[in-house]
Amino acid sequence: MGSPFKAYDVRGRIPQEIDVAFMHRFGKAVGRELTPRAVVVGHDMRQESPAFALALAQGLLDVGVDVLPLGMCGTEEVYFHTAASGADAGLMVTASHNPADYNGLKMVLSGARAATRENALDALENVVLSEIPLPAVADYAARGHLHDILPRRAYVDRLLSSVAAKPLRPMKIVVHAGNGCAGPVLDMLEPHLPFEFVRVDHEPDPRLPNGIPNPLLPEKRLRASAAVRETGADLGIAWDGDFDRCFLYDHRGEFVEGYYLVGMIAATMLRDHPGSPIIYDPRVCWNTIDIVGQMGGVAKACPTGHAFFKQKMREEDAIYGGEMSAHHYFRDFAYCDSGMLAWLAVVAELSARDVSLADLLADRIAAFPCSGEINFTVPDSRRVQERIADNLAGKARTTDWLDGLSMEFDDWRLNLRASNTEPLLRLNLETRGDVALLADRQAIVEAMIRDERA
Repeated sequence: MGSPFKAYDVRGRIPQEIDVAFMHRFGKAVGRELTPRAVVVGHDMRQESPAFALALAQGLLDVGVDVLPLGMCGTEEVYFHTAASGADAGLMVTASHNPADYNGLKMVLSGARAATRENALDALENVVLSEIPLPAVADYAARGHLHDILPRRAYVDRLLSSVAAKPLRPMKIVVHAGNGCAGPVLDMLEPHLPFEFVRVDHEPDPRLPNGIPNPLLPEKRLRASAAVRETGADLGIAWDGDFDRCFLYDHRGEFVEGYYLVGMIAATMLRDHPGSPIIYDPRVCWNTIDIVGQMGGVAKACPTGHAFFKQKMREEDAIYGGEMSAHHYFRDFAYCDSGMLAWLAVVAELSARDVSLADLLADRIAAFPCSGEINFTVPDSRRVQERIADNLAGKARTTDWLDGLSMEFDDWRLNLRASNTEPLLRLNLETRGDVALLADRQAIVEAMIRDERA
């Protein structure tokens, strides 16, 4: 069994890879390796997450680190409070959209800076998975102090400040929390916004009675889509369990690929901050590059993953960054991703232009149709990528390996990358306005991936 330490966070099966003892040791290791004074700790709604967060906090306290608890929250609340409180690190117990028998950790450092392999995770892995003794501090008085739970109000006020100066029109909005953590935040936002929320699977529920909230999976979109149509809503919004990603549906109940929202939000940000850098992931990117160029911004590519994006956002001082997988990063949110600020930016734009989401995006979808992400399980991801690169090399204008395999041709492009969080190979394709070509190239590449000789 591999290590639960992944490219930019910690995820593993429970209890084989992650359990209470692991979390307790992780907390101690953070104290030993990073020597923080205070650490923010939060957790999602999963069955084991409260106990895991408690063990994590106890490990920190045992080695003299103060703990600022959040209780059940969204990952972005950990980011916000880490930056706002001046804490030295933030830890979120969550498996995000992974299956029910998984759990893990997302981590940031002071100022909500990304925790990377180089600055934290490698050292922590070496200690946590070793036999190195991690004793508690001998003097009880030197142990850490457990503070009161941090108030959610400051975070909610930060969200509301993003639209305070913008005229919002009344809308009916389906909000699909998927029995994750988003519901309580939406309840606090609603009295301050001119929206009628139609709640679907709203209450956090550790049993996950409707399955893992992951709207990237087509079968997980049905409830929100049906609710939009049945209620005549203006749009729908769904979140994953820890709500650092948001997904939108138009007034017809049609799912909107996150790719097109990246370009849309980039345009709104560049109107207020002309010439700024915009960060994008290379899975699908032509639409984003085109819009950023039209708006006078500077488009910069970055490998997929929240730690990579947070780091690149800071390096470039980018005003905004977006991944097609529905992570949206904002400079004035400590360069971190927020599944709440993203949908607020969208409804503010729809209000300002007095259009539907479908009408606003129609031209962009037609100009740059995409396949959506297609997942495969293969025995050797790298070998499949290399074989496809070899087979198509003679026709490609460019080939790069910034984030998996990206190949660009005259009128279409592909990206084929191994997931950083799941044992999957992910395919994305796009074309320049040619839906028939998209279908043809998708069929060809899928056949190559499925070839048992790979």
